[in-house]
Amino acid sequence: MEEKTLHANILFVEDDTNLSMILKDYLEMIGYSVSHAGDGDEGLSLFSSKKYDLVILDIMMPKKDGFTLASEIRTINSQVPIIFLTAKNMKEDRIKGFQHGCDDYITKPFSTEELSLRIKAILKRCNFADSQPQHDTTTHFTIGHFNFDSVNLVLSSPDTERRLTRKEANLLKLLCLNKNTLLSREVALETVWGENDYFIGRSMDVFITKLRKYLKSDQGVKIINVHGIGFKLEVSS
Repeated sequence: MEEKTLHANILFVEDDTNLSMILKDYLEMIGYSVSHAGDGDEGLSLFSSKKYDLVILDIMMPKKDGFTLASEIRTINSQVPIIFLTAKNMKEDRIKGFQHGCDDYITKPFSTEELSLRIKAILKRCNFADSQPQHDTTTHFTIGHFNFDSVNLVLSSPDTERRLTRKEANLLKLLCLNKNTLLSREVALETVWGENDYFIGRSMDVFITKLRKYLKSDQGVKIINVHGIGFKLEVSS
């Protein structure tokens, strides 16, 4: 029996008229609500006017490319999942996509079934991340002179307060739950991203770099990289 489709509102931004019509009809046929935009400016306007559960972006578009649009969407909503569609298959473009906050990346041509499966996986993963306490009920952590509220996604110190993205918060919580012990790359990827592959691993490295930057004002707090194995949140005070 085919697995039931999760209901979701999807923003689909693609300038290819034929592909847009085919994919929009298909996604609506299997139960999603789909809003389509033909360029980046229209996509940003639609995203600003309505709540979406997932965004699908072409990269090469007129007026505004997918990378730029993804960055602008992230300033409005840091949590909404983003899938990039592209005709390119270069490793650098895939890494750039994850650096701009995408959750998945599909290279054209692809099947509608593949897109459907990826959408389902991302929606389930996001629903799981939002509803699960990551195997521990602790929600507040002290990290040196920082206080971390994992529910409200806030990292604060006596001088600053920063709101984290959901993935930043989930990754930092996992590090806190394993403070001063080694957290393997595989466990981090499976827990926070729901899967383990090279490109998502590179995305996680970007998130680790961001967390180091957020915590750098306390010299007693370090995120140590154990090459090829994992990470350790070391707190000396």
